[in-house]
Amino acid sequence: MSLLPSFRWKSWIVALLLPCLAACSTVRLTYGQGPLLAYWWLDGYADFSSEQSPRVKDALAEWFAWHRATQLPDYAALLAEVQQQAMDKVTPAQVCKVVEQAELRLERAFEQAVPAAAEIVRSLSMAQLRHLEQRYEKGNRELQREQLQRPASERHEATLKRWQERAESFYGPLDEAQRRLLADALPGLPFDAQIWLDERRSRQQDILAGLRRALAERADAGPVQAALRAFAAQQKHSPRAEYRAYRQRLMQAQCELVARLHNAASSAQRQRALDKLKDWEDDLRALARTGNALRVPRAPSPGEG
Repeated sequence: MSLLPSFRWKSWIVALLLPCLAACSTVRLTYGQGPLLAYWWLDGYADFSSEQSPRVKDALAEWFAWHRATQLPDYAALLAEVQQQAMDKVTPAQVCKVVEQAELRLERAFEQAVPAAAEIVRSLSMAQLRHLEQRYEKGNRELQREQLQRPASERHEATLKRWQERAESFYGPLDEAQRRLLADALPGLPFDAQIWLDERRSRQQDILAGLRRALAERADAGPVQAALRAFAAQQKHSPRAEYRAYRQRLMQAQCELVARLHNAASSAQRQRALDKLKDWEDDLRALARTGNALRVPRAPSPGEG
């Protein structure tokens, strides 16, 4: 993870689209706490000063207000589209298309944050960059232990448990055949923890080098914004060709498994999934209406009626 958003897609379409919502029982309450939760997460990496904290909190509040009013209706519309597929069988291409549509929306959300993020980045100190580097190192050590040092059997069991829990949060209890489908398919996914961790470290070093250069050169807002956009682009298109190819293989395999799992679902399970999708759509539309209601009307300019 970094100061930039990172999204890991693991389960069926909505979990792929909105992992934060899939893990929460109350979408509206969780989204309402978004600015505070985002601040805590960012502060864990940047260790904001007393002067920076109010600016960061204000920027997050402004971003969430924009996001609530302008983006949530679009997310709800995408969920409505997905509902049209939920009761039928799906293809891996359909699953991957939804993932791609979600990624485009995430890119749009990040772009809105770039100007404010650039100003915050320009206010960071070298001491804060060292704190960020230490936070990266701590997270990498934890992942090293979890992904590479545990016995393969334990890692497989943990992965299977995660997939089952996320699938059941969407479809309800899986039957024995569905559990066996997951157990048999997961070892065949081309996930390579070492490749993933190496890419993570390389990306972190790219970010740290870029931030150090920006601070040392006292870069203006324009170059810092460009650097932030470049960092975000690397989340999807790594500058390392080997990793790009690996990511594509893994995404395709995951889409295939998600499609297989959905197609193995019973009518009752698909109906439960459809109901959950509709509930999330309704929650998002309600949140968007609240956001519009809270917007302060613009005062008329002189000469306006």
